[in-house]
Amino acid sequence: QVQLVESGGGLVQAGGSLRLSCAASGRTFSSHAMGWFRQAPEKEREFVAAISWNGGRLYYADSVKGRFTILRDNAKNTVYLQMNSLKPEDTAVYCCAATKDPYGSSSNLSAYDYWGQGTQVTVSS
Repeated sequence: QVQLVESGGGLVQAGGSLRLSCAASGRTFSSHAMGWFRQAPEKEREFVAAISWNGGRLYYADSVKGRFTILRDNAKNTVYLQMNSLKPEDTAVYCCAATKDPYGSSSNLSAYDYWGQGTQVTVSS
């Protein structure tokens, strides 16, 4: 069992940056690939980024490539999402998720086994 808690959300102006954190409990964190998803009001939850168990494989949605970076620190049981050049359309609740697949190549929600509650990111124009 893995429990996930996100932090770091907030209000930022367009063009600004935020760094989200997702702290995981449990001794198996380093064996899980991790992902970030987001859900804007009245929209479906969508994939943002994923990282394999050792950080060797990274995956991004086209909408965030070149602006967002996913990284992890297994010693701290934490995965991060560095978000730069933020746009109003990035406004959403951001959730982290863990999958038992160590390589985490899927962008499908159903591939993930554990979810956090989410943190709100609001980008003003």
